[in-house]
Amino acid sequence: MTKQNRSFNLEGKVVLITGAARGIGLDCAQRLALAGASVMLTDVLEDLGENAISSIREKGGKAAFCKLDVTCEEDWQKAIAATLNSFAGLDVLVNNAGIEIAKPLLQMSIEEWRRMHAINVEGVFLGTKHAISAMISDDNGGHGGSIINLSSVAGLVGVPGFAGYCAAKGAVRLFSKAVAAEFGSMNIRVNSIHPGVIKTEMGDKAIQDVANIVFGGDFEQGLNLIKNNTPLGRIGETADVAAMVQFLASDAACYITGTELVIDGGISAV
Repeated sequence: MTKQNRSFNLEGKVVLITGAARGIGLDCAQRLALAGASVMLTDVLEDLGENAISSIREKGGKAAFCKLDVTCEEDWQKAIAATLNSFAGLDVLVNNAGIEIAKPLLQMSIEEWRRMHAINVEGVFLGTKHAISAMISDDNGGHGGSIINLSSVAGLVGVPGFAGYCAAKGAVRLFSKAVAAEFGSMNIRVNSIHPGVIKTEMGDKAIQDVANIVFGGDFEQGLNLIKNNTPLGRIGETADVAAMVQFLASDAACYITGTELVIDGGISAV
């Protein structure tokens, strides 16, 4: 029997990550570069992005930065071109960039609803569309690739006060399944990741939003509510999510597509 390589090593793979200047995206970029990947970090935050690639290069990693507004199709075309020019290929796309606006439904404006969907849903659509074009192009070897879309536990269950966010992240989940079904024959794998509350700027905002809705603004009470309803009893770390991204980017996940992987300490189970 022929043994197949299923290691988490990413040597030779080229990865593009959105929202990579901080938080989960930055941790993913650092981890994947450490595993051997060449990483294109993208973000609207140019200074933080440049600092991030300097840090990765200092540790021997291969990284470049490209400014990217995920709602702009022209920016996506430039980012994909920059990746191909810098690293001569594209194997993995991590659609990480996103925002969260929590408001009672009757207080949410149409502008807020549209902005959240523009970044969280349209950004994923545009990135997926242009990444797949590169992954299946004869110029790129037409070898396929892995697309990893960051959704949320809010894309699996309803959360009071988060209707707009739930709608956007739920869309990411089903979009990922549909694209996986459409492009599986071309060796394109597409999966969604569903983190719970993670220790980031955005995670702290989510805790505060819960506190505002339930406890009149007391952050510690909001934090304790989430911890007490999480079977593992803690808030997640960016490393928890980055580890799953590395797995899905690697050959170890070569038979996994069209599914959702939940990283929430068990909170969605209860």
